[in-house]
Amino acid sequence: MYQDNEKRLLKPTNSDPHVVHTPYVETYPLPAPIFYSPTKLSHNNSFDRFIPTRLGNNWQTTFSMISDGQRNNAASKQKRENNGESNRDGVAYSCLLKNELLGASIEDVKSQSEERRILSPVQGRNLFKFTTPTKDRSMDQCSPYSLSPLSAKSQKLLRSPRKATRKISRIPFKVLDAPELQDDFYLNLVDWSSQNVLSVGLGSCVYLWSACTSQVTRLCDLTQDQNSVTSVAWNERGNLVAVGTHHGYIQVWDVTTNKQVNKLVGHSARVGALAWNGEVLSSGSRDRMIIQRDVRTPCIVPQRKLSAHRQEVCGLKWSPDNQYLASGGNDNRLYVWNLHSITPVQTYTEHVAAVKAIAWSPHHHGLLASGGGTADRCIRFWNTLTGQPMQSVDTGSQVCNLAWSKHSSELVSTHGYSQNQILVWKYPSLTQVAKLTGHSYRVLYLAMSPDGEAIVTGAGDETLRFWNVFSKARSQKENKSVLNLFTSIR
Repeated sequence: MYQDNEKRLLKPTNSDPHVVHTPYVETYPLPAPIFYSPTKLSHNNSFDRFIPTRLGNNWQTTFSMISDGQRNNAASKQKRENNGESNRDGVAYSCLLKNELLGASIEDVKSQSEERRILSPVQGRNLFKFTTPTKDRSMDQCSPYSLSPLSAKSQKLLRSPRKATRKISRIPFKVLDAPELQDDFYLNLVDWSSQNVLSVGLGSCVYLWSACTSQVTRLCDLTQDQNSVTSVAWNERGNLVAVGTHHGYIQVWDVTTNKQVNKLVGHSARVGALAWNGEVLSSGSRDRMIIQRDVRTPCIVPQRKLSAHRQEVCGLKWSPDNQYLASGGNDNRLYVWNLHSITPVQTYTEHVAAVKAIAWSPHHHGLLASGGGTADRCIRFWNTLTGQPMQSVDTGSQVCNLAWSKHSSELVSTHGYSQNQILVWKYPSLTQVAKLTGHSYRVLYLAMSPDGEAIVTGAGDETLRFWNVFSKARSQKENKSVLNLFTSIR
């Protein structure tokens, strides 16, 4: 049955009218002539009239002849370009001109960018500002031995550090063929191990693909049992892979010896969700049960059964400190369990569709993200330390998977009906960093590489696509909670 599939298995596939404004003219009555003696003039630095100064004026928003509609259009355009590289270059050039032509003393582009965002679109109706002119001595500070025609302030401005713009490629860097990859929302058929090996459940077989050598091996075949693979999950060390089946039992395989080391029974229906916690394996099934077992001594150590879901369990994830288990089900419920209780310690009922997508933040202790199905389409965030809901965002599509970046406060989500897109979000602003498209079916499967830089997505179009979405650079702003008792020794 699988000979034809192996031949094409995991092989790369080729696949505004112009408006003329009347010049603004405004006249001002001149004061009566006042004469000063040279001595008084030099001591008081006084003058007989005010001269308009253009330093610091925002011409785009203070020019009175611009209509409100044009002003709003300009403001919206500016807002759209705030994150663009061309806008940052424009800000730097504008600051440079102010320094050289108007005698400003701008040394940092970042401060000017922040000031531009804070300023209101309408600052006033006056075209000019009137102040007593003073002699600008900043222009006299340029060294006579400098080889640059620019002032010292401008040179410091150009040397100010700029944060490099991270560009995310909109196309995958690798596409693999995956025949018989099922289009089923409740299954979890793709996982990436810490040893850089990808496991994929295709029909009745589990295949392993090495990201280092691109070698493909078949781990197991359930054809003789007339069974099919419904979930796969690697342990933390990357030497064991658990295989959930349609008949309800679980096989545990040692990939170093390519042998089955355990067979776990207890479920009466398909096992669609698996999650490891050390040597303890948690499994969620269509029979609405969650079973936790130690794979080393399954017969000696009694198993723990967690029963709270009213329909199929389709999502399971352990927290980074391995103290709490989050479970999602087709009953639209999200539960949080601890290591000792057989009843959930927290219950969240805000979702109005199945909860499969679950992800714990590795940067914010107790922060849990979850995504709802087609009728919900929302990603919601929960503070499990207090049990309170936090932010939420409507994605416009069925949320199939969630995964946090290992090195920055970002997360990626994959979606189904109806856009089949992959979105990268920045937390906590929840702004979209990137939108990736390419799959023609629901993006039901997601796994992250061990280095945290790449992800692989799978869909019912029988392809696996690899994307570079996250940076390897570790964030310097990771939040550590004083409430976390497991980050330090007391």
